[in-house]
Amino acid sequence: MAEPATPAANANGKRRRALAIVLLVFAVGGIGYGVYWWMTGRYYEYTDDAYVAGNVVQITPQVAGTVIAVRADDTDYVKAGEVLVQLDRADVKVALELAEAQLARTVRQVRTLYANDAQLAATVTLRAAELAKAKDDLARREHAAGSGAVSAEDVQHARDAVRTAEAVLAAAREQLAASRALTDNTTVADHPDVKAAAARVHAAFLDYARTEILAPVSGFVAKRNVQVGQRVAPGSPLMAVVPLGDVWVDANYKESQLADVRVGQPVELSSDVYGDDVEYRGTVVGFGAGTGSAFALLPAQNATGNWIKVVQRLPLRIALEPQQLAAHPLQIGLSMRAYIDTHDRSGKRLVETVRRHAGQRTDVFASLDKRAAQRVAEIIAANSASRPAAGPRAGAAPRHPG
Repeated sequence: MAEPATPAANANGKRRRALAIVLLVFAVGGIGYGVYWWMTGRYYEYTDDAYVAGNVVQITPQVAGTVIAVRADDTDYVKAGEVLVQLDRADVKVALELAEAQLARTVRQVRTLYANDAQLAATVTLRAAELAKAKDDLARREHAAGSGAVSAEDVQHARDAVRTAEAVLAAAREQLAASRALTDNTTVADHPDVKAAAARVHAAFLDYARTEILAPVSGFVAKRNVQVGQRVAPGSPLMAVVPLGDVWVDANYKESQLADVRVGQPVELSSDVYGDDVEYRGTVVGFGAGTGSAFALLPAQNATGNWIKVVQRLPLRIALEPQQLAAHPLQIGLSMRAYIDTHDRSGKRLVETVRRHAGQRTDVFASLDKRAAQRVAEIIAANSASRPAAGPRAGAAPRHPG
């Protein structure tokens, strides 16, 4: 007859079964993870060391002046071309008026040069006619001298008159040449003196227009540190404008994760702001030229012999889709999580592609140059037209030329 199992034997049996179950669970889990890694996991590279980055456009004055108005503050949205800061215009307005007056005076002086050319040309014609008359008189006297009708003294006087007329004509021609040297191959508008005065008006007009500090791009105002009454110098930072519609992600991956990463691979991203409920789609567009430590203010000195190897991280730039950014905006500096899909490994890690288009540009300031050129043309045209032959009637207000 068999002896009944003792409590100790029953406990050992239960422990063995529990241990077996635990080992089986771990084995199944390990096999499952291995299958997942082999089928999917090995094609994805993950990092949570990723942050939103973007362009921070600094707003700086181009001329010195005193701030009389600040028209934008932090968190405000501004459009390109909108006035952000207004500087006092009193000094630059006076400088512009002086430059405009000098240009008008110069145009009239150059017009006088062309008028002198015409006057001297008429004088040359007159002197040439006088010389021809003197030669005719000499010819008649020499013909009459053969018959004794004219004395030799009269003939000599006629010859002296011809020489005098020739000298006067030569002097008139030299004066005309000297005058034309100041106007040859030019018009009033492109005369060197006029162009120099026009350049001063152009510069003064730009200084006047630049007292309105414009937003070069559309975006949100940040880091505003300018106050009314403050005296600002060219280049001093007043505020920043951040175009949040054009941001990207800088993801810092370990160097051991980069073997299969290529430009153009798709990326799945999520933000701590929205959580896993919002998924962004991105694309790897480039690799940093060096690791973070290589461009640090105090780079590591590994050549001393006393060093500890630290796994380096390389920044990757990931472009985001504009439609997703519009639906779920991101701010600069926010944390992101990035999964790079490395299934397609046919591309290159470093693509030597020359940028064919301007990365950033603004046309806000182009209109200032056009307006300055238009103002210069108006002043030249107003002072180039001739006045009417008859002056204004008595008591009438003077008319502006042109």
